Amino acid sequence: MTTTIEALGQRACQAKKVVAKLPTNLKNETLCRVANDLVANQAAILAANAQDMANGRANGMPDGLLDRLYLDAGRIEAMAEGLTQIAKLDDPIGEVTGMKKRPNGLLIGQTRVPLGVVGIIYEARPNVTADAFGLCFKTGNAVILKGGRDAIYSIQAIVASIRASLEACGIEPDCLLLVEDLSREATIELMKQNRYLDVLIPRGGAGLIRSVVENSTVPVIETGTGNCHIFVDESADLEQAVAIILNAKTQRVGVCNAVESLVVHRNIVDALLPDLALALRNKQVEMVGDDTIVAADPSIALASEADWGTEYLALKLSIKTVGSVDEAIEHINTYNTGHSEAILTNDYAHAQQFLKEVDAACVYVNASTRFTDGFEFGYGAEIGISTQKLHARGPMGLLALTTTKFIILGSGQVRP
Repeated sequence: MTTTIEALGQRACQAKKVVAKLPTNLKNETLCRVANDLVANQAAILAANAQDMANGRANGMPDGLLDRLYLDAGRIEAMAEGLTQIAKLDDPIGEVTGMKKRPNGLLIGQTRVPLGVVGIIYEARPNVTADAFGLCFKTGNAVILKGGRDAIYSIQAIVASIRASLEACGIEPDCLLLVEDLSREATIELMKQNRYLDVLIPRGGAGLIRSVVENSTVPVIETGTGNCHIFVDESADLEQAVAIILNAKTQRVGVCNAVESLVVHRNIVDALLPDLALALRNKQVEMVGDDTIVAADPSIALASEADWGTEYLALKLSIKTVGSVDEAIEHINTYNTGHSEAILTNDYAHAQQFLKEVDAACVYVNASTRFTDGFEFGYGAEIGISTQKLHARGPMGLLALTTTKFIILGSGQVRP
């Protein structure tokens, strides 16, 4: 097993030398071919996904995770569209920035270069396969994927389609490699391949991310879980608030940018709660709340302390009441995971305070948290939502898969 993982690392290191030199026009043409072939091969991909879905149901996979796993023609079209959008974006590789002339005549600047070999460990999210390939390929990186057991047939089918497209375009197919060994030992071994991998990105639940952070000898970009909040301020438009909350909670349940916790100014509980609770119940959302919420609607169960910090990935929502924007920010910064937080308000000062003081990768005013997404941000796709503060933060597009090196142009200078 160790030899197999090392061999993949060696192959990826050879492939990165090739893909890093590809001209932009060839990369773009290849991405469009890959996109078209994914749609053309959708019958095989959907058949593989049906196997994964059947296994998931048999194993009692929660509905939110089944939704992440599920593919249909529309979702395959969306994967293909993401690749097409990446092809249309500017290629950052080779961009020179900040060129300045020193007093001694040296010209010193920076140029964008690929990271090299990117490793991605992910769970039941087959769409990550195409997104990861597209972003890595456009930025001249090779990528090694380690998908989860729950999605393995879907991932294998997507990888097979992409590698066939690469070969048809005369491109080294090893710029995309898949770890076929599904064991935990193989995952741990991949985390130790610092000789070959330049960065490792986990995409999944808290357990996976914690394992990668704790075990990896490869530098990690942490894509965090999403215990996302919406704060309904005293001045909010309540009709708009109900629509935004409903979208953020129910548009897709098993995603990291879905709202999990609502924070409500106690002065508007009686005005907001009846319509909101009815709308949520119509969508089968279970609600738990603090004493004030339960007093206003006794059919809502009392929340526990654990509820405030839980990413449900299900039709469940916690509701906390506060007396001020300061109290709301304090609560959110205590329990959030640094992903996406929103305030619904018509108070400009409160909006600006929320934007400034909430500690998260993405902070919204009067909009659903569901927009935290590489495609929605204009990146074509995303490699993940980074919740850390080094190298990249928020939806990670092309720039997040590059680094820079200094270039220094001289005319014979020597240091005195």
